[in-house]
Amino acid sequence: MGVLLTAALIIAGTAVGVGAEHRYPTAAVALARRFLKSMLYFAVPVIIFFNLAKASISLDNGIGLVLALVMVALVGTFAWFVSSRVLKLGRAQTGAVIVASIVANTTYLGYPLTVALLGHDHLSTGVLYDVLVGGPALMLGAFGVGAAFGDQAGEGLRQRSKAFLTRNPPLYAAILGLLAPRSLAPTGVVDATQVLAVAILPVGFFAVGATLAEGAEHGELPFPPPVNAPVALAVLSRIALAPAVLMLLAAPLIDLPSAYRLMSAMPTGLNAMIVSHAYGLDNRTVAEAITWSTAIVVVAALISLLL
Repeated sequence: MGVLLTAALIIAGTAVGVGAEHRYPTAAVALARRFLKSMLYFAVPVIIFFNLAKASISLDNGIGLVLALVMVALVGTFAWFVSSRVLKLGRAQTGAVIVASIVANTTYLGYPLTVALLGHDHLSTGVLYDVLVGGPALMLGAFGVGAAFGDQAGEGLRQRSKAFLTRNPPLYAAILGLLAPRSLAPTGVVDATQVLAVAILPVGFFAVGATLAEGAEHGELPFPPPVNAPVALAVLSRIALAPAVLMLLAAPLIDLPSAYRLMSAMPTGLNAMIVSHAYGLDNRTVAEAITWSTAIVVVAALISLLL
């Protein structure tokens, strides 16, 4: 049921975004940007703070988390090399491919899929992965890439460093969450933040739909979007290369938790759009990667449930 509801929210949010952009082009795109800014400065920091304050980790899972962080770095490096050296993409599009490759939808899609495919007992392990791998991948990796490659992040190291520090509310929420005592994160509040994570899912996909439709309207991007080389690279890096690298790293060392394997194969996350808009990366590449990777993973999950 969780997977079906998630799929319905994704489809509804995207469809409304596309329809709104066709009917009210300027207003819809402006609204999408306001939604993304609200997610950046309010919803995402709140979710991160309370879930980190509540999280605990065992030594058994720690090795897997470290390996997952190494995997994120390797996948990001691979995406950068192919984008810049092989495909010869510009800075903004290269940054978009990297961000789309390392930011995974481990919350909005990862949680319901973990419960549906693995069972409730695996959810706590999935949350650890989401917070302690997905968090750094977003707050340090993606925001760092945005500051380094974005067209709206300034020029030179000083300006780009300032952009990273001033446009990264999730980072400060994470620091406060790690320092806060667990008493500040009662179970009821943490549960509420997870409801919030699901509630903003259609809002985020509204922005995805509006961005895709904006390009289609100007004759630059047909809808549904094509699978060009940058998008294919981002999608394959995210849902195929990432889990393969993680399992390869873990094979000689540990029995990798099944929740880690599942979480590592999640599609490009909505937070990639937040980073893209904040720093001036190529929004269409990110939107296309989110659309196709999400469609592939959701269809695969539904087939798994039926078999």
